[in-house]
This record gives sequence, C-alpha cells and structure tokens, in this order.
Amino acid sequence: MALPRPHRFDVYIAVGGLLGGLLLVGIGLGTRPSSDPMTLFDGPWPVLVPLTVLAGCELLRRTAPRAALLIATVAICADLVTQGSLATVLMFTDVVYAAVLYGPLASARRIQWITGLLTVAGTLVPFAVWREPEALLIGVVVGVVAYGPAATGWIVRDHRDAAEAARLRAEQTALLAEMDRAQAVTAERARMARELHDMVANHLSAIAIHSTAALSIDEPATSRQALTVIRENSVAGLAEMRRLIGILRDAGGDTEPAASPTLDGLTALVDGARANGLDVRLDTDDHGRVPAPVELAAYRIVQESLTNALKHACPGRVTVALGRRDGLLDIRVTSPYGHRDGPRAPGSGAGLAGMRERAALLGGTFRAGPQDALWVVHATLPVSEGESA
Repeated sequence: MALPRPHRFDVYIAVGGLLGGLLLVGIGLGTRPSSDPMTLFDGPWPVLVPLTVLAGCELLRRTAPRAALLIATVAICADLVTQGSLATVLMFTDVVYAAVLYGPLASARRIQWITGLLTVAGTLVPFAVWREPEALLIGVVVGVVAYGPAATGWIVRDHRDAAEAARLRAEQTALLAEMDRAQAVTAERARMARELHDMVANHLSAIAIHSTAALSIDEPATSRQALTVIRENSVAGLAEMRRLIGILRDAGGDTEPAASPTLDGLTALVDGARANGLDVRLDTDDHGRVPAPVELAAYRIVQESLTNALKHACPGRVTVALGRRDGLLDIRVTSPYGHRDGPRAPGSGAGLAGMRERAALLGGTFRAGPQDALWVVHATLPVSEGESA
C-alpha cells in the first residue's frame, strides 16, 4: 500500500535540512574532528549518508512517524562514526518530536520513557566508567537530543488534545443549546396555539351557530337576538385577539401583561355561555388557594368544554363541577350527548388536544368521551399542599 503524500511543511523541512547539511559539508564544518577516536569514516562523504536518510525521514514525520523514528535512530547511530553534521542532529530531534506529537498515544508514552532512561543511563554509566566530571556531558547531550524533543512533543500534544476536547465540548454545548432553543420555540408555539384557540374559539363558535340560526329562521326577533349575540362575541373576540397580539409585539416588556384568568372568573364565563344559549349550572366547592398554573389550566379546560358544548351538545343542561379531593383539583363538565338537529359549528379536535396537553404539563389526568347519554370531560390537576389555604 502506497504511503500518503507528505505534508508540504514536511517537504520544506526535509529540503531545508538537506541543503543546510550540504552547506556545512561544503565548508568543512562537522560536529567532531577527524582525529576523534569515534570517527571511523573520515572525510566529508560518509556524512552525506545519514544526512540524506534523515532528510528522507523528515518526509515521513507526519504520515509514518514510528517508521521515521526507527530509521532515523539507525541513521543517527551511523552519524556517530563519521565526522557528524549538526543538520543531521537537528533533523533527528525533529523526528523524535514529531513521533511523540503525531504518533499513537501508546508509542508517544513509550518514547518518553525510553528517551528518559537513555538520558539517565547516558549520565550515570560514563561517569561510573571514567570517573571524570566531563563524562556527565554525555547525559546532557543525550537529554538535549532525545529526551528534550520527546518532552516538548508531549507537552504540545497534551495542549492540542486539551484544545480539541474543549472544541468538542463547545460544539456539544452549542448543539444542546440549539436543541433547547428548538424545544423552547416548539413549546412556546404550542402554548400560543392553545391560548389563541381557547380565547377565540368560544366567541367564533357562538358567532357561527347564531349566524346559522339567523339565516335558517326567517323571524325578525330571532334574527335581532342572533345579531346581538354575534356582535357581543365579535367585540369580545376582537378584544382578546388584540390583547394577544399586543403581548406578542411587546418585545421590550414596557407594558404590564394582562392578568391571567382565575377560577373566580368562572361565574362570568358561565354567564357568557348562558348568553350564548346554553343552559349551564355551576357547582363548585371551597377549593381554597390554587397555584396560578393550575388555576389557568382549570379555567381553560372549563372554557373549552363549554365551547364544545355550544358547538356539539344536544339541548339540555350542561353541568360544570369543581372540587378539591386528596390534593387534586377535580374538574367535571357534562353535557347532553346524541344527535343534534339544530345548527352546529365544525370542529378540528384541537380543543381536546389542548385540554389534554394542559393536564399533562401539570402531571394531571384528562379523559373525554361519551358516558350513557352524556358527554363527560373529566380532568384532575395536582395541587401542592403547601399552597393550599
């Protein structure tokens, strides 16, 4: 299998090291004199062999760092028996550095241990043999040529890995933030849809039913009464719509938000349903203080139940019952169920879905369906005992 092409920067290092070594050979500058006992091959030409091999290893410093280090180790040992070249030594230190930085993690750790042991051995063994202080310099040279580049490569690798881990954490944090934002937007859109449906659907349903009655019954009194109801619901619906639009447009928050509906407003809600033609009876116990989210959800469930009764229920009494039992606010709305002869408004099922969502968000239960001759809407919402009166 062919090796990947060397990195452009590695090519520059190899070419620069080779040219620098040739320049040093040309001017006759080596690391040891020809009279040195270790110089087995005298003259400038033997220096070119390890120099050329090290330049080739520089081409592999990033693509095959372990192979480059093994070959470079053989070349630097061969350089020891020649007059030597400073360019060869410098390129070897760079290969050691690159092997720790770009090689596998296990190899990087082994290289550190090996170069560290070589430095210790290069310091203690010559001193024990020759008993000369100058022998300690051998360990210094080994440390500078081998252990120093390995330690530097490890430090750079550690910082690089830490930076990569921080980048990944930042990306994960940004992804989680985007997911949270998308979920918040979805939840807010669902909440706005519920509020808009609950506030406006009741008025529009009354308008649709009474306009249908006015068109189907050709009696001036009936038409006048229907038009009166239509006008009242149109004005109320427009007011609710303007209030909601005002809240949405108030980005600065300079205006005070409108008060949320409470259970104290159920009497007015039932009176409005009676004005629209429903026979409603309200039966409430002393439920005490109720948390604001529970109060709003209960009000909206009753409001939507009355809207559905206005649109779909048969003639007869609609009963709204609220009571508090065992830490739960119990809501039950019943209306006559069966075939309806008079006008009825179309439904999409969004009202039932909205009531079910309101109950689920508070950890409550919701059920709606026929039971004998009645349509029963039954919801239970948990109430914290600490907030009770």
